[in-house]
Amino acid sequence: MRRRTSAPDTYRRLAEEYDTVYGWKQYRRESDRIRQIVRRTLPAGRPTLLDVGCGTGGHLRHFRRWSRATGLDASGPMLAIARRRLPDVTFVRGRMESFRLGRRYDVITCLFSAIGYVRTGAALRRTLATFARHLADGGVVVVEPWIEPVRFRDRTVHVATAGPRTSRVVRVGHPVRRGGRSVLTMHYVAAGPAGIRHWSEVHDMGLFDRPTMRSAFAAAGLRARRIPSGFQSDRGLWVAVRLADATGRRRPAAPIRRR
Repeated sequence: MRRRTSAPDTYRRLAEEYDTVYGWKQYRRESDRIRQIVRRTLPAGRPTLLDVGCGTGGHLRHFRRWSRATGLDASGPMLAIARRRLPDVTFVRGRMESFRLGRRYDVITCLFSAIGYVRTGAALRRTLATFARHLADGGVVVVEPWIEPVRFRDRTVHVATAGPRTSRVVRVGHPVRRGGRSVLTMHYVAAGPAGIRHWSEVHDMGLFDRPTMRSAFAAAGLRARRIPSGFQSDRGLWVAVRLADATGRRRPAAPIRRR
C-alpha cells in the first residue's frame, strides 16, 4: 500500500524492497482498466494525468504510454527509485492533502489504497478538495479506497514471503482497529548474499465507509460513483467527474446514487 503513515519515514526502509514485496501487483492490467474508465468520459487524445501516491512508479510505467503523466508522493526514497526507473516522467514530492502544482489535469489517480493514509474524515475532504482544484472541468478522478470499516478484520495475522530464492523478504502484519482508524504493524526480514536485515513500520490509516466517501466527493464538487469490481476483492473503485456550470465555475455536486 502506499504512502503516508509518518509519510516519508515509513517508506525510507521499505523503498528498496517495495517492488519485491509487492511483486504480485498487476500494474499493467490495472493501468489498462484505468484507461478504459477514462475513455468513457474524456474525448480521444493524450490526456494529462497526475498519479497521487505514485510510489516507485509501477502504474506510471504504463500510464505514460497513453497520457502525459506526472507522479506525486510524500516519500523521497520512493520517488528516487521512480525517477531512476522513469527518467522521462515528471515527479513531485508533496502531501496529497495540500499539494499545489499550479496547473490542472484531465485525470487524477490515487491507487493501491493510498487515500487511507489521510486518516480522518476532515483530511479526506481536504484531500479531495485538493484533487478538485487540480482537475480540469469534465476531468476524471479514480480512487482505490482502503478497506471499509465493516470489512476490516481486527487482530488477524498476515504472513507473506516474496522475492527469488537467493534474496527473500518475509513480512508479518498485525492490524488493530482504533476507533475510526486501522493501525497495521508490519515486521520485515530481508535475507540475501549481503546478510539479514530486520525493520518494522506502522501504517495508521483511516477506515472510511461509503457515505463518508460520497459526502467528501460531493463537498469537493465531484460527482462520484462506486464501482464494486476493483483491483482487490474487498475495495472496489471510486470514479468521480468534476462538474462546471455554463460560466465555467465549479458547482456543488450531488453524488450519483446507485440503483
